[in-house]
Amino acid sequence: MVRLSSLGVVAKRRVIEIPQWIELAQTVRGSKDPVMVGPSETRWNTRTPDGPGALSLERTADTRVDAQAWGPGADWMLEQAPRLLGAEDDLTGFSPPAGPAGDRWRRRPFLLGRTDRLWDSIIGGIFGQKVQVANAVKARRMLGRRFGDPGPGPWGGSVLPSPERVAELGYSDFHAFGVERKRAEILLRVAREMPRLDNLEQRRPEQVRARLERIRGIGPWTTAMITASAMGDADAVPVGDFHLPNTVAWHLAGEERGDDTRMLELLEPYEGHRWRVLRLLKGLGSAPKRGPKLSLTGDGLHMERAGRQRRR
Repeated sequence: MVRLSSLGVVAKRRVIEIPQWIELAQTVRGSKDPVMVGPSETRWNTRTPDGPGALSLERTADTRVDAQAWGPGADWMLEQAPRLLGAEDDLTGFSPPAGPAGDRWRRRPFLLGRTDRLWDSIIGGIFGQKVQVANAVKARRMLGRRFGDPGPGPWGGSVLPSPERVAELGYSDFHAFGVERKRAEILLRVAREMPRLDNLEQRRPEQVRARLERIRGIGPWTTAMITASAMGDADAVPVGDFHLPNTVAWHLAGEERGDDTRMLELLEPYEGHRWRVLRLLKGLGSAPKRGPKLSLTGDGLHMERAGRQRRR
């Protein structure tokens, strides 16, 4: 269906049925992707196989979402919209952890959406290496504005540049975005490799991670973030994260500090759904930044310092 938006811009539209119980914002809020989630509306610009496209999603009833799309990629965006809303997610075998995590799941259950835009998530994953989320988001936005294309539709924005366009740049082009030479060169390396990664999105997440990790500068933290957002990978585990091991140790074992080994041990019972559990635990908040905890022998208090993890 095609209709005119309030600003007179032609839009294509469809109504999508969703489960009444899902928390929409949590479902479409991925990781390292450019989907923008607002109080009542989700907006997404991307480069589709048919050209730039823009998508707007608005929940209009308990089980209905109004989807509108613009641009040459509008048809692709509307076809992708159910997958962004978690239509291909599978909760089989998932049981949330007991305690606060389980309580949160009952209050705010969600599905895992997927964008199927691997390149967008690669940019987000590389820009997110060893920096705060806000800085990575800012860099991605500036890259789109400077070297991408205008977003179609009434609310504008930008579409991230194609791999071919990025491959033409030099590392100095990224300095204005707060991206240092190391991350810039990793992205340039991947952009030049993209022609050899055809149909990678059609493979299983573990195959995608293994292939991307053959590129220098791409490690398990980055690939987990990529497959989580682009493929809705329910079992992605970003090993090497600075905060996640502490968060997992705190919420699953009451331990203020943990390392990757301890995190993987605690997540083992949830294999197949470990990213889902991580999303759930992150929603409960971080582990205490500092402070005493009971010693293992119960005869006093001691302080434990977290080892710094390098993520790549």
